[in-house]
Amino acid sequence: MTPIEIGIVSVSVMLFLIYCGIHVPFVLALTSFVGVWMIRDNFQVAVYMLSQAATQSISDYVFAVIPLFVLMGMLVSAADLGRDSYYVANRLLRKLPGGLGIATVAANTVFASITGVTIASAAVFSRIAVPEMLRFGYHRRFAVGTVAGSSVLGMLIPPSILLIIYAIIAEQSVGAMFLAGIGPGLLLAVMFALGIALVAIFFPKAMGGNVREMIEGDSSLTLREFIEKMGPTLVLVIAVLGGIYGGVFTPTEAGGVGAALALVAALIKRKLTWRSLWSILIETGYISSSILFIVISATMYSRMLGISGLPTQISTLVSDLDASYLVILAIFVGIALILGTIIDSVSILLITVPLFIPLLQPYDINLVWFGIIAIMATEIGLLTPPFGMSCYVVRSTLTDYKVSLEDVFLGAAPFALIMLLVTIMLIAYPQIVLFFVY
Repeated sequence: MTPIEIGIVSVSVMLFLIYCGIHVPFVLALTSFVGVWMIRDNFQVAVYMLSQAATQSISDYVFAVIPLFVLMGMLVSAADLGRDSYYVANRLLRKLPGGLGIATVAANTVFASITGVTIASAAVFSRIAVPEMLRFGYHRRFAVGTVAGSSVLGMLIPPSILLIIYAIIAEQSVGAMFLAGIGPGLLLAVMFALGIALVAIFFPKAMGGNVREMIEGDSSLTLREFIEKMGPTLVLVIAVLGGIYGGVFTPTEAGGVGAALALVAALIKRKLTWRSLWSILIETGYISSSILFIVISATMYSRMLGISGLPTQISTLVSDLDASYLVILAIFVGIALILGTIIDSVSILLITVPLFIPLLQPYDINLVWFGIIAIMATEIGLLTPPFGMSCYVVRSTLTDYKVSLEDVFLGAAPFALIMLLVTIMLIAYPQIVLFFVY
């Protein structure tokens, strides 16, 4: 077989093995190794590529940002800053139609700006928001769907692990990706809140009743309460994002500053014990090593594709077809949605981006803008069956309520549709993404 044919077969085998349920990093490493072996007809070359990918792909200083931001997210969760954000949002917004749902979206937006981990948002607000909404008579399907849907904001609003991963893959500035995520993240939050309000007004039974009549107690919020609850969060946001955008320190240094401040907040609030701190460090290591292992495997995959010449060949074919870049984007979104049913967002980015960037380069596409489109498309997969990581996290967290996995997926479905609508809006109006960048 020719190198291009081997590249096509390897990609096909990779997708088949993933659908069979084999772990994604192992599949990427195996198919890449065998692919290079067959293309070069030399076992030693394949071994050398494997060793180089393992030693060089994550040795860059910028990769230290991943465990630092993961650690910051874990410490923020331990400090109960998510609970504080929800308390403030609940007090301010509960009188609105669907107020508790809108408060959940608002609190998740704030929480996303200091964590960047979707799973953390889903776990935290499952424990905080769902019991409160059920107490006020909201339908359990709406309650869990709101938490699962709004949790995806964690991967779009900076600082975000996915934004960092894409910046590394596409060789773009992490700071530029963070800036690009602000507009789309806020737009998505507003669309979520608007959707909840419209449902509350026109379809109150879908929420479990007339939520505007379910207000108890004083919903006012004093300045002292606001400062006590939101002070640590505001300090973190200003220090981390303000430091990056102001050029005070690099994103990697910002991760270290954020983790240190989150640790101080947790200690001041007396939310940490030696045992819980050890658990946080172990969980941080687990999440970081999982991500970095995928990066190593994806590096092998990208190099194998480059050796095969498949991206160049596909780019030539597309150019010959004279297809619009919108067609290529539509194909990319479709593939991302399909892959989202079986694998996680990081894996989707690492598999698809190396294939599609060469296709879009002839059209002079802004890769920062494309990165936000890619992340939006892959994030929809967090809410779709059968994989739906956010939905699984919500379900596994709620052990004391009669909530089925079907309830979570059905409740999250409207949010997935809103995400698709926002993705289309970002494609049609790139200035939403690039407004803060240029």
